[in-house]
Amino acid sequence: MPFDFNFKFLSETMMTVAIIVLAYSIKKIILKVMHQRIADSTSYYKLKRVVTYIIFIVSAILIGGIWLKFGQSFSTYFGLISAGLAVALKDLVINMAAWIFIVIKRPFTVGDRIEIDGVRGDVIDQRLFQFSMMEIGNWIQEDQSTGRIIHVPNAKIFTESLANYTIGFEYIWNEIPVLLTFESDWQRAKGKLLSIAEEHTLYLHEEVERKVKQASKKYLILYKNLTPIVYTDVKESGIQLTIRYLCAPQRRRSSKEIMWEDILKYIQSTEDINLAYPTIRVASDKG
Repeated sequence: MPFDFNFKFLSETMMTVAIIVLAYSIKKIILKVMHQRIADSTSYYKLKRVVTYIIFIVSAILIGGIWLKFGQSFSTYFGLISAGLAVALKDLVINMAAWIFIVIKRPFTVGDRIEIDGVRGDVIDQRLFQFSMMEIGNWIQEDQSTGRIIHVPNAKIFTESLANYTIGFEYIWNEIPVLLTFESDWQRAKGKLLSIAEEHTLYLHEEVERKVKQASKKYLILYKNLTPIVYTDVKESGIQLTIRYLCAPQRRRSSKEIMWEDILKYIQSTEDINLAYPTIRVASDKG
């Protein structure tokens, strides 16, 4: 009986290894052919993911079928091994469970801009144990890419807050504070800043309204005012006018640059409107 058990165990192990090697070889061949025939990187990436998942699932089913036929004697043996592996490979198991959650619930997909565990970036890859992001921000201002690729364990989605810039409502609110001197004609400046903001964002109005209606079917999003607005505030050095407007996450810096250029041209051409900066005023009593 022990000899028979050992022979069966060895036989099933060899079949399992053969399936893994065969699956790996088939995957390499298919991907090589796809790489030669598909020029578009996005299409190649998506098909690559599909092929990988299909081969993994088929291999898992075949291997599972082999070991299930092994009999009751193996079940006890396999149970003990599984318990030990579950403890030793706890992190890997959690990452696999998180991968299943990501695939089914789709809190983010490739191409989304997200923030998790203090790291922001565009998702560029999803794998069984981790996903990868092209980092933005950090030492670079205005959410621009740093050029670094950050690999994040899938399990982070169970323990850290996840912010998705893209899914659901695909736009974010951005603000541009403009500080003017107390002597400036702030009311006229406020009207001009609003017209500048509208000039560069009104083309988004219909698109944004459509996206809000779509998102409201899944999330409780109740935005009423989607057009640009300018808020007035008083600071120590002057009157602050803050432009608030919607933009795509990837266009935050470029939209801000375009508006600032128009703002600076307007202020340069107007004598009674000036930018403020920290100043100290001294009053003297000569009498």
